[in-house]
Amino acid sequence: MMMSRALDPRPTAQTTGAPMAARAGVATPSGFGQPFAPVFTAMAVMVLVVLSLTYARSADAVAALWGAGGVAVAVWLRTSRGPLYDLSFGALVALGVAAGNLLAGNSTTLTAMFTVANLIDIYLAVLLARRFAPTLNLATVEGACRFLISAALVAPLPAAALVGGFLWYINGANFLQTAQTWWFGHALSIAVVGSFGLAMTRRELIRFRAPARAIEALVLIGLLTAASAAIFLNQALPITFVTLPLLLIVAVRLRMLGVTAALVIMTVLSVGGAMAGKGPYSASFDGPDRAMMAQLLVLFGYMPIMLVAALLEERDRLSERARQGQVRAERASEAKSRLLANVAHEIKSPVGGIIGIGELWKSGQLGATTATQTEMADMLVKTARQIEALSHDLLDVARAESGAVKVELRPTDVPGVLEDVRRSTALRPEAAGVRIEVVSEGDGLVALADSQRLSQVVANLASNAVK
Repeated sequence: MMMSRALDPRPTAQTTGAPMAARAGVATPSGFGQPFAPVFTAMAVMVLVVLSLTYARSADAVAALWGAGGVAVAVWLRTSRGPLYDLSFGALVALGVAAGNLLAGNSTTLTAMFTVANLIDIYLAVLLARRFAPTLNLATVEGACRFLISAALVAPLPAAALVGGFLWYINGANFLQTAQTWWFGHALSIAVVGSFGLAMTRRELIRFRAPARAIEALVLIGLLTAASAAIFLNQALPITFVTLPLLLIVAVRLRMLGVTAALVIMTVLSVGGAMAGKGPYSASFDGPDRAMMAQLLVLFGYMPIMLVAALLEERDRLSERARQGQVRAERASEAKSRLLANVAHEIKSPVGGIIGIGELWKSGQLGATTATQTEMADMLVKTARQIEALSHDLLDVARAESGAVKVELRPTDVPGVLEDVRRSTALRPEAAGVRIEVVSEGDGLVALADSQRLSQVVANLASNAVK
């Protein structure tokens, strides 16, 4: 942006545009990565410079929105491929800025000065964005704040000081007013237009392929555009607060791409209307002050909604990660259950064979055995049965985790279950020397239970006790 006050018909103290910005390695949307991007960007910058200066002069105001700077910064950041590319990109942008200034009627001296100032402006925005917001991810609160502060708020300051000092030197223009005009216009352009360019990623565009989502976007943006036009292009409707709920709805429903697109539309209408003497500030402020109030409205009234969209994007991303983590955990649990079931089944068959052989050996059916051999055969059978019990436990765990455990409730003789457990526990090697008794308070104690599961629970408790 620059100041182009129509103080006299000659192309004296007008201002021109700003160049482009650089990139820090992000997935590019369709078209941004094409080899002709620098050429098309230079042409777009030239057109925007001419439009900004021509409109500012026709409205007898300053160029309060320098769209060329925001476009250049966004494309440069999204397409940069190295130092040589940066050099050629910067040269083409400088050519576009210079051509736009000359076509708009600025003198050669002003054209040279404004071209240098715009290049400083744009290159600093690119450099600071690469340094402090290297991911260029506006879908996080931190990423959006880093970009807005470094590229939009800080980067235009040196060029604003340069232009203010130069115009004060050559024609006595007010330094602070000139620097302020430059800074506001360029900061607004990078914050709004630059953010829109960075938000226009392939992933964001894919969201709007669904017809329902595309229709919703068109309706919301259309309503916001109509409301903004009615407010900012009319001198009798000081109700700017009406646009805030609509902008919030856009942020909630359309996220970052939608809210940055809405901000571009609202900025053009509010700043353009103010420059033309329309809108809510037309009755209370004159030219430059009227434009500055519109700039302040966008920068500090509407831009924070972009952080709301970034916060919602972060929430969506965290929710998706949590959902994916839950899915992975469920799959891992299912895999573990299948593994336990397979292990249990694989153990049961060979263990059954060992128990059978041990029983035959112990009973002497495989030939005469000594007392030691009989004792060893008995230990073999007991150990094999312990392994068999372990395989049953593994299978039960697998069934429980998969929700396949069936509990069959029926009248169960509790003292009988306890006596069976006592006998089996007493046969365990570790129960040697341990006296196990069952004490029942009366006869006929019957419970509605699954006798097999009840036996397992009591047997596990007894086994742990004797150990």
